[in-house]
Amino acid sequence: MHIDSIVNGIVLDHIQAGRGMQIYKALRLDELDCVVALIKNVKSQKMGRKDLIKVDEMIDLDLDALGFIDQNITINIIKNGKLAEKRVLQLPEKLVNVIKCKNPRCITTIEQEVDQVFRLIHESPPLYRCAYCETAYTGPYQSGKN
Repeated sequence: MHIDSIVNGIVLDHIQAGRGMQIYKALRLDELDCVVALIKNVKSQKMGRKDLIKVDEMIDLDLDALGFIDQNITINIIKNGKLAEKRVLQLPEKLVNVIKCKNPRCITTIEQEVDQVFRLIHESPPLYRCAYCETAYTGPYQSGKN
């Protein structure tokens, strides 16, 4: 398999195997007009297997969504064919419109124009709570869902 190298763009590396499509959807990469490559189950000495996403254009990334889905992702910024910057993610303290409250009585369920706001309560294991009704959300990394 041959995937062209990127001249100017972004490489999302060290994605937990199987999470690439979830990230692809969360970042709405299907709406881009540039080349996007999602490579699944790449062999990795560090991780065993991993997913990788290459975007052949500079785009704004939702770092909170990425950190929430998989805080171990490395973001590589490529300029003129070379690695210009490497960013490491952290678990976000606050999430806005990344996840939805599952409480049917929450104001965010009733009033759809209200932002979905969650705050990090506990880091290990990660636990978020709705800012309005305190409903807990443990995240996809806890349940193993993609």
